[in-house]
Formats: sequence, C-alpha cells, structure tokens
Amino acid sequence: MSAIAPTLSEIRHARERLGDAIRTTPVWTWADDTLAELLGPGGGAHLKLEAWQHTSSFKPRGALLCAWDLDEAQRARGLTAVSAGNHAAAVAFTARTLGTHAKVVMPRSASPARIAKCERLGAEVVLADDVHQAFETVGTIQADEGRTFIHPFEGPTIALGTATVGLEWLEARPNLDAVIVPIGGGGLCAGIASAVKQLQPGCKVYGVEPVGADSMTRSLAAGAPVAIERVATIADSLGAPHAAPYSFELCQRYVDEVVTVNDEALCEAMVRLFEGVKLAVEPAGAAATAAMWGPLRDRLQGKQVGVLICGANIDPTSFTTQLQRGAKRLEQSDEGEPQRRSD
Repeated sequence: MSAIAPTLSEIRHARERLGDAIRTTPVWTWADDTLAELLGPGGGAHLKLEAWQHTSSFKPRGALLCAWDLDEAQRARGLTAVSAGNHAAAVAFTARTLGTHAKVVMPRSASPARIAKCERLGAEVVLADDVHQAFETVGTIQADEGRTFIHPFEGPTIALGTATVGLEWLEARPNLDAVIVPIGGGGLCAGIASAVKQLQPGCKVYGVEPVGADSMTRSLAAGAPVAIERVATIADSLGAPHAAPYSFELCQRYVDEVVTVNDEALCEAMVRLFEGVKLAVEPAGAAATAAMWGPLRDRLQGKQVGVLICGANIDPTSFTTQLQRGAKRLEQSDEGEPQRRSD
C-alpha cells in the first residue's frame, strides 16, 4: 500500500490550525431503556454530533485545510466542488471565510433547500443531470476558470480534516470499544479510522453504506477502488459514484468491517434519533444508528459504542416524509422488538 496515513502529531496540528474556525462538536451519551435493551448490560452509545458543525456537517474541516494550503493567486481564482449538498455548502462556507468565491456543481435531484443554502453562503450553483455528469462539469470549470477543485472525499488533506473528528471523539470518550462511521466516498471513514486506530488500536471501526450506494463495499471485495453504475438511495450525501485510491487504502487498512443498510432502516433510525434524542437529521446522519440497530447489533452487545451523526441538511418536508415512512415501518414491527433487517 502506498497511502501514507496522517500521523497523530499531524492530526493534532491540524486541529490546532483549524482553531475556532471549526466547532469542537460535543459527544453526547444516549442512555435510555431502549438503548439498554439494544446493547445489553455494560453497553452504551456515545453520539459525536457533527451535525452541529458549521453548515450542519463535518465537511468544513477538510475544505478549510485544503483552501488554507493555496497561495494568494489560487485563492483569488476561487474554488469549485461537486456535491449533493453538504460538501458544496462547506466549500461555499470556506470561500466566504477566506474572502474568495465558489462555483459548485450539484445534481438536479439535489434538495432545493440545499441549493438555496449554498447560494445563501455566496456560491454560484451549476446543476448537472446526475453525479457522473457533475464530476465532468467540475473538470470543465477547473480547466476554463482556473478554480481549485476541492474533492468531496479524496486526498491526504481531506482525510487529515476528518481525522480531527476521531481525535476529538476519543479525547472526549477515551475508552470506546467501537465506532460506527457512515461511508460515502470514504474520506470521512478513512480519516476517523486513521485517528482511532492510532489512539486506541483495540477499538473496532465499522463503516456503513446505503445498499444503493455501496461503492466501498464492492471495492473492498474487489481489492481495488471500483465505480457503481447508479446511485439509488435517499441518503444522497452518501451517494458517491466510486471509491478513490487514497481513501480506499486507508479504509482497507484501518476499517474492520463495512456493512450496508437499506432506505427503510435509515428512515427507522431517523425516527429513533428524533424520538430518543430529539435530533432532526438527514438520512446519512442516521446511517450509523441504523447499523447499530441492524447488522451490527449482535456484535455490539455490552460494548461502549461511538455513533457518528454526520449531517443534518434536510428540509422540513423531506424530513416529515421520511419520518412518517420510518414510523410506519416501526409500527408494523413486533412490539418492542428493534428492527434487525438491513438490506
């Protein structure tokens, strides 16, 4: 393997460099009868609330570090990105923070609320027919306008930014037995896993993908990054069309297992977070919770588990629709029996 993971000293320096530009998001222990029944005696769930980060996701950490590495001329030409919403908003936030400008490419299927959020942050939004075309369009913008492309999930600096999440997490809860991290392209999980395995080698790192966007699952099975033909999930923030070499290698090295959850499980997890924690999150933000309740449940008995809440960029109409969908499914399940089905 050729990918060099960020060292602990580099991760700590990155967090110091980010300073007050990034919030140190809290870790909240979810303790109620439902969790006690799920995880059993000695078990506990510790939620890392990156949904409370600037722009309501973890994304500004890596985007800011990337932009700070640019010289004045590069900054003046501006930034560009491709994203269904969270990364686009982070790059818009980054451009505004640095006093420059951003042009972001988003799929036409992106939430109008996310598009509007990017525009409020000062970005020019270009719409593409799908995520594959979006990557082609952003390449044209780079070539024609000289803007710097900030990748949504690939590269050492992106992983360095996400590694600061893992650093904060284990500083707040140093004795976790496992952490669960959503995977889109893999940059979030790659960085967090790098930090966690260096700080606490015995801590298990589980990744979770939607069934309809399982590029990392397929890549790990193939032993190399692969692309998927179509993204089909309500968790559009996790809808990466392919895995990429650097993040893939770190996930291959540090992630113990990747599991998948379907859209129904995501909706159910959104209900559990809303009812149990009063969190209104997007489907991607509920992915780790869905994995804890579904495919990882038996392996987490009696464990202290870190659960990443990675994002909350969702409009009220979509949230209500998905919450109702999840509530209906839970009502149809056996009374008091958590859902196990994941795919």
